[in-house]
Amino acid sequence: MALRALVNAKILVGEGFSDDLAVLLDDAGGIAALVPAGQARVQASEVHDLEGGWLLPGFIDAQVNGGGGVLFNNDTRVEAIAAIGRAHRRFGTTGFLPTLISDDAAVMARAVDATRDAITAGVPGVLGVHLEGPYIAPARKGTHDAAKFRVPDAVEATMATSLDNGVTLITLAPEQVPLDTIRMMVARGAIVVAGHTAATYEQTRAGLDAGLRGFTHLYNAMTPLQGREPGAVGAALEDRDSWCGVIVDGVHVHPASLRVALAAKPPGKIFLVTDAMPMVGSDDPAFALYGEVITAVDGVVRNAAGALAGSALDMATAVRNCVQLLGLPLDEAARMAATYPAEFLGLGRRHGRIAPGFQADLVLLDDALQVRSTWIAGAREDVA
Repeated sequence: MALRALVNAKILVGEGFSDDLAVLLDDAGGIAALVPAGQARVQASEVHDLEGGWLLPGFIDAQVNGGGGVLFNNDTRVEAIAAIGRAHRRFGTTGFLPTLISDDAAVMARAVDATRDAITAGVPGVLGVHLEGPYIAPARKGTHDAAKFRVPDAVEATMATSLDNGVTLITLAPEQVPLDTIRMMVARGAIVVAGHTAATYEQTRAGLDAGLRGFTHLYNAMTPLQGREPGAVGAALEDRDSWCGVIVDGVHVHPASLRVALAAKPPGKIFLVTDAMPMVGSDDPAFALYGEVITAVDGVVRNAAGALAGSALDMATAVRNCVQLLGLPLDEAARMAATYPAEFLGLGRRHGRIAPGFQADLVLLDDALQVRSTWIAGAREDVA
């Protein structure tokens, strides 16, 4: 078996970085071994000098509405998913869930079918689909169109959970959906999370007991933590087992609130998402959603009513923000971008780490923490 050796990098392994190891990649897209850089196996391999950069597991983004000028709601073709993936790969994302915000059942079905076809076709990085709504609360709708909101019947719930070759993530408001429907979605293999919810603490707890696995963009579009009303945020921070995605762009959540969440939750239960819109990887700051043109101003995406409408964030910037805004070490920021989302999505045995037997999904950063190269299943792409 032909091996490639990645050498001369600070490699994130285990609990920290090592600068005296080589990563051996096999020709099947996997990590064959981590060995001392001077070992004979390295010299017998095709050697790639990474020039002292930071080698991290590739980033995994569970909430990608768009990128490269494409919005998934507006274009549910395989080609659109591929374009979104290409745009985000430039920023270190090697695995993602194309995310459809609240829409008609026919659009949802097309999104699921396109995701299935993209995975079958081997489109790089596609891990599944995220259906964010339409089973959410009008009072916490954000930029979602309340005219699309509804309670799913058995037929629609079956369609929403019909992806058979990837992960299905469903964001819903637990107070809007019967608990038996949540249980049915979970039984069919979906990961169900709370988001865009006006639920009380008690309603959120009932949802967790029914199988909710976590929370979509913690703090945003959910009932806040207050002294006498813990709300969805209180339930999220108290619960030891659930996972929380966070948007670390300095806009969606104050850094102090994020530090509180990190202190409250067990290690590993908070992971990064971008909630990215089409301007990521595109020169065009505007896009159309529900017939309305939305434009990013100074990097902040809002609709005409002033509600945040996703973000212009990429994962590499989110990692840098964890270091610069939250004071986290780079290794922990990288785990929040790779290891923890992989575990949340049930993919932690194959993705999210640099270790033998894992898929060779990697990202190389320079000293300014800018992306220089990525690998998806061992295939390298350099950032110009």
